[in-house]
Amino acid sequence: MFWLLIVILIAQRTAEMAVARQNEQKVKQQGAIEFGESHYPYIIITHILFFLSLIAEVLLMNKQPSSWWIGIAAAIVTVQAVRYWALCSLGSYWNTKILVVPGAELVKKGPYRWMKHPNYTVVILEFLLIPLLYHAYMTMCLFSILNAVLLTVRIRTEEKALEEYSIK
Repeated sequence: MFWLLIVILIAQRTAEMAVARQNEQKVKQQGAIEFGESHYPYIIITHILFFLSLIAEVLLMNKQPSSWWIGIAAAIVTVQAVRYWALCSLGSYWNTKILVVPGAELVKKGPYRWMKHPNYTVVILEFLLIPLLYHAYMTMCLFSILNAVLLTVRIRTEEKALEEYSIK
């Protein structure tokens, strides 16, 4: 079951990166400006290291699924539904990079009606829930802290860019 989860999550991330590249081309044709280029590689590295750490912790420490695995798995599936709801709501504006089309109106549909950054909330929950599924507490704690630091920088950068270049 562990390897199936890992394969699904990595396939999901790979597909998302392909969508992000397509969307990047679309919005750059509309004049999008990129922000946060300096911190973006750290986000990519953090996500890669998250999976490597999870795999290492589970295998090297012979971690078994939580007795609460059904509930945790249901929460993970729900979080993925929110991820794709956010992705679909943004359409071609969704990206793993901060790309802002000057003068574009902020998206206010889907989960964006209720919160500014639902996709970041999804990532926060994933960094908690996925390791929790296998009692990988070291991975959960370490990467939740790293993610918090990165998201602090990223959200500030994104908010500043949106404030300056978007229509409210």
